[in-house]
Amino acid sequence: MYKHILIPLENSSADETILMHIRPLARVAGATLLLVHVADGWVARNFNQLQLAESQEMKDDRAYLERRVRELTEEGFSCEAVLALGEPSDEIIKLAREKNVDLIAMTTHGHRFISDILYGATVDKVRHEVEVPLLLLKVQS
Repeated sequence: MYKHILIPLENSSADETILMHIRPLARVAGATLLLVHVADGWVARNFNQLQLAESQEMKDDRAYLERRVRELTEEGFSCEAVLALGEPSDEIIKLAREKNVDLIAMTTHGHRFISDILYGATVDKVRHEVEVPLLLLKVQS
C-alpha cells in the first residue's frame, strides 16, 4: 500500500477535492503526506538566479501550506510541506523522485480542446514522466 503520498496543492478551492479523497486512503495506509505548492510567478521563477526577496505570493503560499500541514497534523496525519519555485510539472516530478513517493494524488480541471493545452500541461507532463501511480481527480464544481 502507499506509504508516501505527494499532493500538489493549488492554493485554491480545488485543493478540497483531492484532500477529501486522499484522507481516507492515507489513514488506512498510514501514509505520510507531502504537500507541495509550486509558486510560479515571475519572482518565484527568478528567485535564485537574481537573488530576489520573497514576493507576497510566495509568502501567502508558504502560510497556506503551513496552515494545511497544521490542519492535517491535528487530524492525526504525518505531514510535511514544500514550497517549490518554478515550473509546476518540473518541480512535482523532481520532488516525486527526490522524496521517493509511491503515489502522486492531484486534481485535474477537465478542460476541453485548447484549454487542455493551456491548463492540462502540468498533469500531462507529470503522468508521462513519473514511474509511480498517479491518482487524478476532477475538481468538483
